[in-house]
Amino acid sequence: MANKTNVAGEVALGVPPGMPQLDLGTFDNQIFWLLITLVVIYLVLSRVALPRIAAILAERHGTITNDVAAAEELKARAESAAAVHEKALVDARAEAQRIAAETKKVIQAELETAIAKADIKIAARTAESEKIIVDIRAGSMDAVTEVAKDTAKEIVKMMGGKADARSIKLAVSAEMKGSAR
Repeated sequence: MANKTNVAGEVALGVPPGMPQLDLGTFDNQIFWLLITLVVIYLVLSRVALPRIAAILAERHGTITNDVAAAEELKARAESAAAVHEKALVDARAEAQRIAAETKKVIQAELETAIAKADIKIAARTAESEKIIVDIRAGSMDAVTEVAKDTAKEIVKMMGGKADARSIKLAVSAEMKGSAR
């Protein structure tokens, strides 16, 4: 009911019912305050808010630019470090191969020296062995000669003959020379 009273009171005061914004009598006043409000908003935005926003955008742009530059610098450093590391690996591999080849040469030389020493020892022992074999052969020939002399002496004795040492020696020597051929 209060609404009816207000509407009735407004009608009594000469205010037509409806929205006051659409009242043609107050349009001049509304347009004036609209323009003042728009000017104030424009001044606040252009003098305060937009410079702050522009400063923030410039700062962000600067930060992004600096970060991109720093990232590119770090990327260049990383690539440089990778190249240095790769070169170090190649150098290390080459050095390892050089050391391996050098060690192989040293071991080969030591092996050849050891083989030469072993050959010398083998040749010396072979010469000693051959000398011993010659001595054994000479000793065995002497022993065979002695056994042959003793045997011939005993055979002559058994047959009833008498043989002197000189004739037995000549007979055994002649026989040994004949069998040596």
